[in-house]
Amino acid sequence: MAQRPRVLLLIPHLGGGGAERVTALLARSLSREKYELHLGLITEARYPANGLPPSLTVHGLGSSRVRSGAFRLLQLVRRLKPDLILSGMFHLNFLVLLLRPFFPSRTRVLVRQNGTASSTLGVLPVYTRFLYRFLYPRADRVLCQTRAMAQDLAHQFGLKKDRLIVLPNPVDFEETRDCVVARPGLWTGPGPHLLAVGRLSREKGFDLLLQALASVRGQFPSADLLITGAGPEQSALRAQCRALRLETAVRFAGLVAHPWSYFPEATLFVLPSRHEGLPNALLEAAAGGLPLVALPSSEGVVGLLRGQPGVWLAPEASAEALAASLLAALQTLRPGERFAHSFVEQFRIDRAVLAYEHLIDETLHRAIPEKQP
Repeated sequence: MAQRPRVLLLIPHLGGGGAERVTALLARSLSREKYELHLGLITEARYPANGLPPSLTVHGLGSSRVRSGAFRLLQLVRRLKPDLILSGMFHLNFLVLLLRPFFPSRTRVLVRQNGTASSTLGVLPVYTRFLYRFLYPRADRVLCQTRAMAQDLAHQFGLKKDRLIVLPNPVDFEETRDCVVARPGLWTGPGPHLLAVGRLSREKGFDLLLQALASVRGQFPSADLLITGAGPEQSALRAQCRALRLETAVRFAGLVAHPWSYFPEATLFVLPSRHEGLPNALLEAAAGGLPLVALPSSEGVVGLLRGQPGVWLAPEASAEALAASLLAALQTLRPGERFAHSFVEQFRIDRAVLAYEHLIDETLHRAIPEKQP
C-alpha cells in the first residue's frame, strides 16, 4: 500500500472566527484514506477534542502569540516533514512563508486568504503591504474565497493569476440545521430579535449596527440585538450602548462555539461589516434559512447577495443605510419567516471538500514553481 501524503493544517487556535472554523471543518472532513492528516495549533497547548476525529493528530504548540511561535513551528515542520502545509489565516500565512526556505524542500505550501487585502490595509501595520509582495509569491497557491478577492490580490500586490485559486468555504449544512431545531428558547422578550456574529473589531462594523439599532427602535421599541464574538472593541461597544441607552436592548454573548443555536427565534441575521471577505457566519445563517441584512462590505458579498429573495443589501456602508435596510426587512417579514437561500448550495461541505482535495492532489503532483521576479 502506497504511503499517504502527509498534510499539515495550521491555524492559531480552535474556536474563534470563520478562518478557524473553515480549517476545523477541513480537519474533520478531508479524506483519511487519501491523506495522513495533522492539525497544528500555534497558540494552544491544550485543546478540546470534541468534534475532532481520533484519526487526526493534533499538535498544540502553546506559543503566546503567532509571531512568537516561529521556532516551535519550524521544529514541528522539520520533525513531521509534511508533504503539504495549508495555512488558514493571513498573519499566520506570513510566518509560514517567512519560514518556508527552512522547510524540507519537497514540502508544498498553500495559504488561505481570509479577507480582502486592500480594504483592510488601513487597519493593519504599515509593513503589511511589503509582506504581501515579498512573501505571498513563495506560496505554491493562494486560496481566495471569491473571484473579487483574487483579482484584488493580483492587482494590489502583483501576484500572478496562476498562483491564485478561488475555492468555496465549506459549510456543514447538517450540523447547522440539526442545531437549529435542537436548542430553542435562547431569546427573551417579544422582539424582533437581531443576531450578529463576528470579531469585535472596527472592520466588523458593530458600532454602525448599534447606531442603526437606536434608529430602528424608534419604530420597533422592543427590538433587541445579540452579538456573539470577542475582540478589542468590546469595551468601546459597551460604552456606545450606554451612550445610546441600549444597555437593555443589546446582549454580548462572547465567543460561542455554535452561534446557530440562536437561529430558531432570531428574526434576522445582520452583517454590518465595513470590510469583509466572505464570512462563514453569513453562509451559516443562509444555510439556516434566516433573513439576511448586510452592508456591501466587499464585491464578493455583493455579488452573492444582490437580488436574492430574503436579503436586504444596503446601498452603502453607513449606519443610516443599515438602519433603512433593517426597517425595510422588519416591515416586510412575517413572524418566523425563513428562506431557502439556494445561493448557499455551492458551499455545501461535501462539494467544498472535494474542491480542496482536488487542489491538494494537483499541488502535490506539480513541480515546485520558480520564484516570481
